[in-house]
Amino acid sequence: MHTMNSTETNSIKAKIPFLSIDQVSKVYPSPTGDYTVLDGVDLTVCEGEFVCLIGHSGCGKSTLLNMVSGFNTPTTGEVKLLDKEIQEPGPDRMMVFQNYCLLPWKTAFENVYLAVKSVYPEKNRIEKVKIVEEHLAMVGLTEAANKKPDQLSGGMKQRVAIARALAIRPQVLILDEPFGALDAITKEELQEELLNIWQDHRLTVMMITHDIDEALFLCDRLVMMTNGPSAKIGEILEIPFSRPRNRAQIIEDPRYYELRNYALDFLFHRHAHSEEPTEDEEIVESKSGFNVKWGLALGMVAAVAIAGFALVQNCSQKSANSPQTTELQLQGQ
Repeated sequence: MHTMNSTETNSIKAKIPFLSIDQVSKVYPSPTGDYTVLDGVDLTVCEGEFVCLIGHSGCGKSTLLNMVSGFNTPTTGEVKLLDKEIQEPGPDRMMVFQNYCLLPWKTAFENVYLAVKSVYPEKNRIEKVKIVEEHLAMVGLTEAANKKPDQLSGGMKQRVAIARALAIRPQVLILDEPFGALDAITKEELQEELLNIWQDHRLTVMMITHDIDEALFLCDRLVMMTNGPSAKIGEILEIPFSRPRNRAQIIEDPRYYELRNYALDFLFHRHAHSEEPTEDEEIVESKSGFNVKWGLALGMVAAVAIAGFALVQNCSQKSANSPQTTELQLQGQ
């Protein structure tokens, strides 16, 4: 089996630079000294590529994607999109969280409309409604457009979140374990749906998963992280299956089990997670604000911030010194 380290992969993929993560490290202070979450991460992603990240909890996967989304910044190194350094959230990068992050008082239609309205203020209402209806239809939710989140199943809520992200045509779709809370049947349905959408629009996708089978079915490359602290990219697996993919055919391919076993060996033998979180790790987790737990806890605000950069800009123009302006504006809408 051919695996590639990050330097070798960057050399090959640099032919078409799109998203680059260059020597990125993230360090948080703690009472006992600096705590390094990520240390010297290098990765180049091509336009239209589907990349999955996998690794044990605490290895910095969400921290890394939060730096791509602009919710967090590196301590050292750079994250660039089209050779422009990422320093804040923007509508060119949309994030879908595991817990949906929908506004509970708005319908599925209104949740998607809010994103479209924020990013396309120049469009008239008819144009905005058409965009929303097209994307709800894309994820099979036309009949549920007027239902509120508490009237939707988990799979339907995640469809709304995906429709909202896609409705503003981002250059990069960022998925933080989007199917982790779903049952097996719904998960497979949404995996198929996501692949169909990706093949139609050829977005660049970066996705966190803990499911090796999911990664092998979806991605072009599987990025395997070492354990934290000071986590980095351990190995990158090139996934050889042609597209469009058929799940049954892939499972029957001998290479599937070779890749699966290799990833399992990496995660559960060479990089087994044998220790409970240390006190420092817990402190860092509580301070970071953008790791898995806090990233999701902030989801209700971030969900609308996901609607994009336009909202953030408007808020900053009206009150640069008021950290609560965004939330108040959103409630007003």
